[in-house]
Amino acid sequence: MIYLDNSATTKPYKEVLDSYITVSTKYFGNPSSLHSLGGEAEKLLHHSREVISSLLKVENREIIFTSGGTESNNLAIKGTALSKKHHGKHIITTSVEHPSVTNAVEDLWKEGFEVTVLQVDEEGRISPEQVEKAMTNETILVSIIHVNNETGVIQPIEKIKKVVKNYPLASLHVDHVQGIGKVPLNMEGIDLCSISSHKFHGLKGNGVLVVKQGVKLHPLLSGGDQEWKLRSGTENVAGIVAMTKALRMTTELSEKQLDTIQSLKDQLFHKLNEIKEVAINTPFHDSAPHIVNFSVPKVKSEVLVHALAEKGIFVSTTSACSSKRKAPSKTLSAMGLSKDRSETAIRISMDFATTKEELDLFLKELTNAISTIKRVTR
Repeated sequence: MIYLDNSATTKPYKEVLDSYITVSTKYFGNPSSLHSLGGEAEKLLHHSREVISSLLKVENREIIFTSGGTESNNLAIKGTALSKKHHGKHIITTSVEHPSVTNAVEDLWKEGFEVTVLQVDEEGRISPEQVEKAMTNETILVSIIHVNNETGVIQPIEKIKKVVKNYPLASLHVDHVQGIGKVPLNMEGIDLCSISSHKFHGLKGNGVLVVKQGVKLHPLLSGGDQEWKLRSGTENVAGIVAMTKALRMTTELSEKQLDTIQSLKDQLFHKLNEIKEVAINTPFHDSAPHIVNFSVPKVKSEVLVHALAEKGIFVSTTSACSSKRKAPSKTLSAMGLSKDRSETAIRISMDFATTKEELDLFLKELTNAISTIKRVTR
């Protein structure tokens, strides 16, 4: 099997699964319980918070455990809007966000909030000048994805920080789900930041929202006031411990192998360019090292995905949250690409275990599949 769909989800590390089983078996107490079993679970929770905050270079109390990227994004966006609605009702986002951001913002627009959607250029990127032009004294939130989940394009977060900080009412939220472990992000100057465990070899159902000190959020869940009263519900301690191990292991691998995965991407770009039927959608520069998006015009992407799957090679079309809906890629359409390019897109997403041999076999089978599909559909 050759797995090239790591942006959809990653395979959990064996050590992560071992951690989950150990904690679930031996430390299954409720961390809010007063007895010793609950106390042991609470210690594991505190230790996980300390390790993750150290890895992300933030404070312990700024870590809020959630169920994943979607919840983190919704808590950041709706929690900010509800806490600041009496001060301002203007939100800025982009045309290439993940659905968990786009739909959360749309919900607020229906409730009377003003929304500015920044359009991207032909590479899928916005500029700090666009943000500056859109900012007003009523702006309460700027929500921008760091690494695009479809194309891997990196947004200029460092420059955008400098714009937003001049508006004291506005919070900056960064969806870092696709960037974590692959594209470094300096948390200084970011008010809210989302990550998801299953994108870095942890388990599904766990995530983190970084909420900087002084940033006010209205909780979306009412209950037992866990997670500093921002996210009620008994914590998934086993999943959190497993996520902590996954983040530590991924961080260590990133320090050693980031150059290797970048080299593989460079080679993949070069060889895809040699296939005349292929049009690459991901820009070569200022894009993540693990994602390459391309189209094969006039060849349906779902047909190509299934053809490769029959050879044991797993890729995807658009994002996993949208891939089962037969519609053009929202991101590629926003970049100004044709309907045909947007409807025939394929996404390759690697991890640190991906090898040159796997990519060579993928390219061989891709070429064969394109030839076969074109021959039978003439």
